[in-house]
Amino acid sequence: MNSRLRTPARTRRAGLQFPVGRIHRFLREGKYADRIGARAPVYLAAVMEYLVTEILELSGNAAHDKKRHRISPRHLQLAIRNDYELNNLLSKVTIPQGGVLPYIVQFLF
Repeated sequence: MNSRLRTPARTRRAGLQFPVGRIHRFLREGKYADRIGARAPVYLAAVMEYLVTEILELSGNAAHDKKRHRISPRHLQLAIRNDYELNNLLSKVTIPQGGVLPYIVQFLF
């Protein structure tokens, strides 16, 4: 069996897809703190995996509504901006090629 296909132990034990060991290494190399606990990268990997799953689910729904099979930056933009909590979290983020939300001023009606 190829060693590249095996899931590392901490990631497998946590039941995650995001690599716990790599995140731990990035936390150490980033000098965010003098010491990094053993559970910190597991928690961070779980949070990141949840956010990615949520964004992909919403953008997949947006793509499906437009009868598309691929998720484009426009679908990501629509998914994030139409969700209150994600919009609040990513309010300062610019998505290239995402466009803007459709909006018509009520006065024009």
